[in-house]
This record gives sequence, structure tokens and C-alpha cells, in this order.
Amino acid sequence: MGFVPFSFIDAIDILLVALIMYLIYRTTKGTNAPYILSGIIAVYLLWVVVRTLNMELLSTILGQLISVGTIALIIVFQPELRRFLQMIGMRQKQFNFITRIFSAGEDPIQTNVAPIVTACREMAATRTGALIIIGQQSDLRLITEGGIALDARVSTSLLKNIFFKNAPLHDGAVVIEGDRIVAAKCILPVTQSDVPKDYGTRHRAAIGMSEISDAIIVVVSEETGGISVAKDGELRRNLDPARLQQTLQRYLAIGHRKRTKQEVAE
Repeated sequence: MGFVPFSFIDAIDILLVALIMYLIYRTTKGTNAPYILSGIIAVYLLWVVVRTLNMELLSTILGQLISVGTIALIIVFQPELRRFLQMIGMRQKQFNFITRIFSAGEDPIQTNVAPIVTACREMAATRTGALIIIGQQSDLRLITEGGIALDARVSTSLLKNIFFKNAPLHDGAVVIEGDRIVAAKCILPVTQSDVPKDYGTRHRAAIGMSEISDAIIVVVSEETGGISVAKDGELRRNLDPARLQQTLQRYLAIGHRKRTKQEVAE
């Protein structure tokens, strides 16, 4: 008597809500969204209190505001919602049944990192900024559709021409899948995580892309000529060409082993 009934299901319910709130916080961190959410929660709590006190007029007004709030939330949080859903869709590859059905029986072509490493070394020497995405299992169509379609074989000269400072395609990222450059001038999501202030836009975009996909992102700094690699939200900086090649080959080998295990399991 005097206690609110509490069951195991209630505990699971609370944990799931806490997990969802944490994911929302991580997705909206660094934006104005947490402040807006705080205001919405305050309005909702006020509505609950007003209803409890049977204030009919104020309760009706607040109720109407809350009833249309779903549409308002979709409009206000459109960028955050899109990034949140994109993160779930790209990361949860095991649930991507459509991609599996259409790619069944296909033997993915491995990416030859030699021309990429050579291009990065030569661009670093001339301090030519570059942003290169090497795709693995994640579906990158949302990224490539926002760029310029190319479908050309990967080569050192082509990468250097794309990122040449006066070239029309140099701004943005290049997406490589297998042995083909599928698109250039692609816009990437910038990370909302706390990163050092000396990270430029390319480095922030590389980390952001690695957070929502299993892609490997190579960055050549225009300011310093340093070469960096982003994978799974982590950035490895100031790699020399030999170290860059070893890192890319290791990441690709890990991705290949994961694909092989999934195929065997299926």
C-alpha cells in the first residue's frame, strides 16, 4: 500500500526510454536541438499539471499546441532526424535486406589502394586538399546522389585532376567503390562530436562520415599537407605514405573478413 506497482517490464521500458534519449542527445549534440527539446518538455509538463488541476481553457490551448507539435517537430528537427535515421540505416547493415537481395551472388571488387596512396603523397607534397571515401558494406547512395556521377577507374592522375585547386569538382569528396570512382563533389555530414579546434572542415566531415558508415575516409590537409584516415569515428593523423598504405590495407582486410563471416553465417 502506498507503492506504485513496478515490474520487470517497467524496468525494461525505462531502460529503452533512457537509451532512446541518449541516442537523441548524441545525435543533436552541438546543435540548438537540446534547448528546443527542453522547451517542449517544459510545455508538456505544464500541460500535465494544468490537466491535473482541471483548468479547462488553458488545458485546451496547450493540448492543441501539443497535438500539432508532431508536425512542428518534424519541420524543426528535419536535419537531425535525417542524420539519426541515416546513421541507423547505414550502421545496421545486418538488417539491410534489400541490399542483400540485390547484391546476392555478387563478388565485390577489392579496392586497389596503390593509386590512392600515390595520389595522396603527391597532393600532400603540393598541399592540395583532398577528401576520399573508400566504400565497404554501407550503402553510400545518399551521399553519391548529392554529388556528380563519374563511374571511372581509380587512377592517380584522375584523383589529382579532380582535387586540383581550379578544377570544378575539387570541392567536396570523392567516393570510391571497388575499383571505380562513382562520384565526386559529394557533401558529407559534419561530426557533432567534440573534436580539437584545429580540425578543419575536411577532418570534421571525415569523422562525421565515419560515424554513420563503415567507409574509410582519407583526408589531405590543404593547410599542412598532412594525411589522415578516419574510421568508425576515429581519426588517425599525420600518416606517411607507407603508414597510409598499411592502414588502408588493414581496414580493407578487416572489412573483407567481416563480409566473409556474414556470407558463411547466411
